[in-house]
Amino acid sequence: MNVCVIGTGYVGLVTGTCLAYLGHDVTCIDNDPEKIAQLGRGQVPIYEPGLSDLLQTCQARLTGTLGFTMDLDDGVRAADVVFVAVGTPPLPTGDPDLQYVEAVARAIGGALDTAKPRVIVNKSTVPIGSGNWVEMLVREGIAARQPVPSGTGRLADQADRPRFWVASNPEFLREGSAIADTLYPDRIVIGAADAEAIAILRQLYAPILEQTFAPPAVAPRAEQFGAVPLVTTDLASAEMIKYAANAFLATKISFINEMANICEKVGADVVEVSRGIGLDARIGHRFLNAGAGWGGSCFGKDVSALASIAQEYHYEPQLLKATIEVNREQRMRIVQKLQDQLKIIKGKTIGLLGLAFKPNTDDLRDAPSLDIAQTLLRMGARVKAHDPIAMEACRRQNPSLDLTYCTDPTELAWECDALVVVTEWEVYRQLDLAPLKAIMRTPVLVDARNVFSPAVAQAQGFHYVGVGR
Repeated sequence: MNVCVIGTGYVGLVTGTCLAYLGHDVTCIDNDPEKIAQLGRGQVPIYEPGLSDLLQTCQARLTGTLGFTMDLDDGVRAADVVFVAVGTPPLPTGDPDLQYVEAVARAIGGALDTAKPRVIVNKSTVPIGSGNWVEMLVREGIAARQPVPSGTGRLADQADRPRFWVASNPEFLREGSAIADTLYPDRIVIGAADAEAIAILRQLYAPILEQTFAPPAVAPRAEQFGAVPLVTTDLASAEMIKYAANAFLATKISFINEMANICEKVGADVVEVSRGIGLDARIGHRFLNAGAGWGGSCFGKDVSALASIAQEYHYEPQLLKATIEVNREQRMRIVQKLQDQLKIIKGKTIGLLGLAFKPNTDDLRDAPSLDIAQTLLRMGARVKAHDPIAMEACRRQNPSLDLTYCTDPTELAWECDALVVVTEWEVYRQLDLAPLKAIMRTPVLVDARNVFSPAVAQAQGFHYVGVGR
């Protein structure tokens, strides 16, 4: 099938590349000429394991092609399916900023012709009811480009207008494993009012639903992985599924962090508590790792947006509000742990192991490291930082943040008063702590991700402080 993906951010680029790998002819659209030129050369502007190799594989094919352009009109006219994958960043109110979705929807309407019907898919996370809103905007775009001729009747005019359907197809990608999440998902959700639209999207996703494709080397298929469930529903329910999924996962993390804080009071170990409750099939073990809290582009934005939607309908979402507040306070509890150990923060040197909000990405959006660093700097500390991937992104995106960037953990530890594990990179789990302790001023280790065994860290001479331990 011919596919057009508008927006080459994280979701759009991964979606377009994976669909091209499955054999579809994909055109990705963006209004950034530098990014389009970079992608055309096979260079990926984001860090995602395996994505660069997969993109170059698709670009080298004669079928299942992948191209990049700024020409939205040509991309839309060639397509059977048009994905809207532009950003919806949060406004100060917590509402998502929909200006990019609005502009793209009108532009799609202006580009449509009568050559064939098309499915317009909301891939961006948008408020409940946005499917109807996007349909209205597309129709307005059609009308602006193709005004009704004077003297023609309404029925005749409608017959000459482009046919399209709007569908919701939320994404559930995790940064760091986005290719696998696309090709081997837990489920595919399609919301649409028309059976034809659902049938087209079912055909588009057939290789994934039936797992008939050869797995790429960068994302092998797990043994025993079988057919993928397809959830077909109405537009509003599909939009709600995305918000509800992210809100539940964020709540689960905030819950275990709250349990960790109580564990510290009563002398329990949250790692053991997580293991014990995670074995309950009704709970599960995933997203039960206590630490510095969640970050990234989705959880904070989506929980805040869902809370705002609820309030718009005169409902106070107490649990969602508590989820956000517990997460905000959890970051400051890491600073409090440093104060408890060092007493005076002013004039001390603190080393942060990790900057990205999670491992296997360079994404710093809503990263706990930034809040922790800014607070320590305001308190008069010198802050050093190391991250295997995200340091250049941090320099570029936060030029006023007065961090000292270090090439490796040894340089980071030199003459530090404390180290803080902020991101649970695998390379940090493998660290030999004894050489780091030997070059520090005071051997304090605040393990904000519970990466290390307390007994091992203490045996190597550290004053170890975990979360909920």
